[in-house]
Amino acid sequence: MSEQLVFRQLLAGRDFATGDPIARQMVNFAYVIGDRERGDAVLVDPAYGVDELVDMVEADGLRVAGALVTHWHPDHCGGDLMGYPIEGLQRLLERAPVPIHAQRDEAEWIQRFVGIGADDLTLHDGGDTVMAGDVPITLMQTPGHTPGSQCFVVDGRLVSGDTLFLEGCGRTDLPGADADAMYFSLTQRLATLPDDTVLYPGHLYSPEPSAELGEVRRRNYVFRLPTLEQWRTMFGGSV
Repeated sequence: MSEQLVFRQLLAGRDFATGDPIARQMVNFAYVIGDRERGDAVLVDPAYGVDELVDMVEADGLRVAGALVTHWHPDHCGGDLMGYPIEGLQRLLERAPVPIHAQRDEAEWIQRFVGIGADDLTLHDGGDTVMAGDVPITLMQTPGHTPGSQCFVVDGRLVSGDTLFLEGCGRTDLPGADADAMYFSLTQRLATLPDDTVLYPGHLYSPEPSAELGEVRRRNYVFRLPTLEQWRTMFGGSV
């Protein structure tokens, strides 16, 4: 798989969209996951400089065959960010009309806030697999930051969006967020992944862009709250 797999982590504001001050401020990661033998690739959370991302894929001899959405927030898939328009899925569909793979519980939010239609979305449940050529990508539903947040597992890597960062986790005080759901996503669903899985987050909120999950579990404060009651004292949630 190592020779067949294409896996690129790209930082908005540095690797693309370098002239966009919001991209530089938000430090979002986009990802390319592809199959070098088949020539197909999918983009994860394409936003800010969509044409640049597609051009990068094509310059690498690949074809954009789809997009994976971790969650609906505009800094990840386009839309209005506090009055600032961010290019995203709409532009991708104009450039390359490909399937947009999203978690089923996220569909309404994506349609409402990103501005694409139901026919543009391919909806999934946790445990589904999306293929980039012959490279399997397993979808993990990890609600908490949003109702339909999802992570992607491919060849020993976890692309986590805003569910988990190297330091901290996604906010649970935004519309659609659920602190209790985040606790269970982190402590039960992601707990099924081995320590040597490499975490690739949705933002550069730490000095390193990636780290093994075992190290993240040892260092990240979100794993030092062993009970739901302790979690609620910091993140809120039902009482």
